Amino acid sequence: MQQHYKDILDIVIFALLGLMSIISFGVGFERTLFYKRLHVSEYTNKKELEIDLGNNLTIISTIASNAPYVGLLGTVFGIILTFFTIGANGMTDSGAIMTGLALALKATAFGLLVAIPSIVFHNYLVRKMEVLLMRWDIHNGD
Repeated sequence: MQQHYKDILDIVIFALLGLMSIISFGVGFERTLFYKRLHVSEYTNKKELEIDLGNNLTIISTIASNAPYVGLLGTVFGIILTFFTIGANGMTDSGAIMTGLALALKATAFGLLVAIPSIVFHNYLVRKMEVLLMRWDIHNGD
């Protein structure tokens, strides 16, 4: 029965982290394409430009900051299930215990694998946004 819970936990955590990764990549890709085809000279108001440039960046930063926590949550539940199994079965085999704990840590690792590229993408896009705003300032004499 505990293996069934571990399987469900893996599916839920990895599906959620996979979805977060897809969203982060998709939004980052969309923003990159938007920035490449944007002409700052088309804007007469800097605030409008800032609004358009900043669209969806919070999605990437939210994913980047929360993916490790989602992974950690999966790890905590995995450890809880491992300890429950130990208690319920009276398991004293250290190899089985270590295997259960090691497998629980995979969720944290996957959370980090989602967060790190998201942080890189976010920082890249924020810098591109700053450069485009500076170009608007140069173009408009500010």
